[in-house]
Amino acid sequence: MNAPVNPSDPLVLFMPSGKRGRFPVGTPVLDAARQLGVYVESVCGGRATCGRCQVVVQEGNFAKHKIISSNDHISPVGPKEKRYAEVRSLIEGRRLSCSATILGDLVIDVPQDTVVNAQTIRKAASDRVIERNPAVQLCYVEVDEPDMHKPLGDLDRLKVMLETDWGWKDLLVSQHLMPQVQGILRKGNWAVTAAIHRDLNSSRPTIISLSPGLKNEAYGIACDIGSTTIAMHLVSLLSGRILATSGTSNPQIRFGEDLMSRVSYVMMNPDGREAMTKAVREAVNDLTEKVCEEAGVDRHDILDAVFVCNPIMHHLFLGIDPTELGQAPFALAVSGAVHTWASEIDLDINRGARVYLLPCIAGHVGADAAGATLSEGPYRQDKMMLLVDVGTNAEIVLGNRTRVVAASSPTGPAFEGAEISGGQRAAPGAIERVRIDPLTLEPKYRVIGSEVWSDEEGFDAAVAATGVTGICGSAIIEVVAEMYLSGIISEDGVVDGSLSAKSPRIVQNGRTFSYLLRDGEPRITVTQNDVRAIQLAKAALYAGVKLLMEKQGVETVDTIRFAGAFGSFIDPKYAMVLGLIPDCELSEVKAIGNAAGTGALMALLNRDHRREIETQVGKIEKIETALEPHFQQLFIDAMALPNKVDPFPKLSAAVALPPRKSVSADGISSDNTPRRRSREERAARRSRD
Repeated sequence: MNAPVNPSDPLVLFMPSGKRGRFPVGTPVLDAARQLGVYVESVCGGRATCGRCQVVVQEGNFAKHKIISSNDHISPVGPKEKRYAEVRSLIEGRRLSCSATILGDLVIDVPQDTVVNAQTIRKAASDRVIERNPAVQLCYVEVDEPDMHKPLGDLDRLKVMLETDWGWKDLLVSQHLMPQVQGILRKGNWAVTAAIHRDLNSSRPTIISLSPGLKNEAYGIACDIGSTTIAMHLVSLLSGRILATSGTSNPQIRFGEDLMSRVSYVMMNPDGREAMTKAVREAVNDLTEKVCEEAGVDRHDILDAVFVCNPIMHHLFLGIDPTELGQAPFALAVSGAVHTWASEIDLDINRGARVYLLPCIAGHVGADAAGATLSEGPYRQDKMMLLVDVGTNAEIVLGNRTRVVAASSPTGPAFEGAEISGGQRAAPGAIERVRIDPLTLEPKYRVIGSEVWSDEEGFDAAVAATGVTGICGSAIIEVVAEMYLSGIISEDGVVDGSLSAKSPRIVQNGRTFSYLLRDGEPRITVTQNDVRAIQLAKAALYAGVKLLMEKQGVETVDTIRFAGAFGSFIDPKYAMVLGLIPDCELSEVKAIGNAAGTGALMALLNRDHRREIETQVGKIEKIETALEPHFQQLFIDAMALPNKVDPFPKLSAAVALPPRKSVSADGISSDNTPRRRSREERAARRSRD
């Protein structure tokens, strides 16, 4: 029971958290921080040897908080701090909160860079500040040596000191440590650092690693296993710093481009599941090695790992047969959060490291969607948020703090370049941006690896190293949308063959017509079949979104977030012109990158986020589009650009949409005279560019 607060005790305010409280004179600053729930790291147990608990006193009159803070209100530098400063160095003005005590009112700043010997941050993967409360804690203790008169085992004396110094009771010990305890204790001259895992409040904390002497580092990985790519963050668990970020292709692609083809491979090949499980685990190990090399970290210092995946990747990673996910009712073998050991799934990190997988929402709305939901938090706000992860299987979440619904929609691989005549995955040399002049129908484009447009001087030199190799997903969306805005295709997606008299860019291709985007090597055209593939994909996504809007009883959404690697490169304007997403203020449509990976990062650095998403997933309502009778009509309406029945007033205010025209299946327009745009429309067109 806490002692009553004395109003005459000094008032201490911690920044940037803003937490405050009164404490008796002589209270160590570290103790005050812990009582208020302010995360200040300490490994050495207050011995002033690890240096992780550094703080800075802010001097001045803080009228807003009614605090006059001064260095005179904290104890003078003592012998422990002097010794640390001599041995390790201490930045002027910083104090060790385990040694410094409170003498008067204080404003204390907790620096975000207080990690001793921290690795250099090579890549900034996220600028989000995540409050730290990791599942792993490092605890340094000095253990009594053996005594013939006190026949207590080495491990038992270690447990006694962990309880005495750190308050840990009833600790479990990883079995692999049992044969090593005596050797580690003697190597450290009876001083050791124990890594304790304490994720669930209901489970007993476990010693998962033991190191001789003071161990001042512990790392974790947050990993998103997608069907196409695998992305990973390497993180310091003690500071929250992202030390390295990298990605690699998912080697399972050789078994099938999309998820269902991989399920089919498992069904048709007796050893298919084992082969794909082995492939993805090896890829994770290779990526782990890569990020560790980049950051200069020993991979065996990785003590915790968090993964997010779509349901089929989730099952294959865990070694579970995904066959049931390939057929109704799309039953998951496990939907809740998974806790396991790294050694059980062949991960080459610390043998005692733990692994956590976020829960899956439904049969085709996986832990990756849960991670994105945790990252963006529609359930934390009043606005109606649409969260879309565009891939071969689009995952859709819609809601606010009142109610959240989710669904998946089979968009297929067209958005990733598959099934498109000149399509390819995003890589140097791929066309990524397209513009078409509405009067001449002449295109210009930009390729990955160069900022120069194709109609600008120096383009050929800029792309000499890569060439122009094809067209990737973001450009496929743009070129189809531009073809619509330029009148090349009708709202039904039919290429207007009558325009061949106006432009050589409109070329006949059998009974249909194509648009010549690049007349070179390779020759890149957008065919009628390409347009159809994009229409089918976008209609599936929009119909899923519309179905969720109907379930929520809303006509519009307030804000839209594109998640995933592909979503990062989609231009919101063109996505809306295409009818990929519903009408919304363009300023409220944003690409958020790998939100699933950010969710994994949040769960890695703060175990409270694990409980948060586990609770929220239980509240999310899952909608199965295949069972909804109205889905088919929504799909048919969504085949039109932007949509057959839904108005797009906000889009129309920002973009000059062409009038509707009818084009027969063979590409003959009912009005063979090219429509001349008004001066206002041409001005609006120029403003778009």
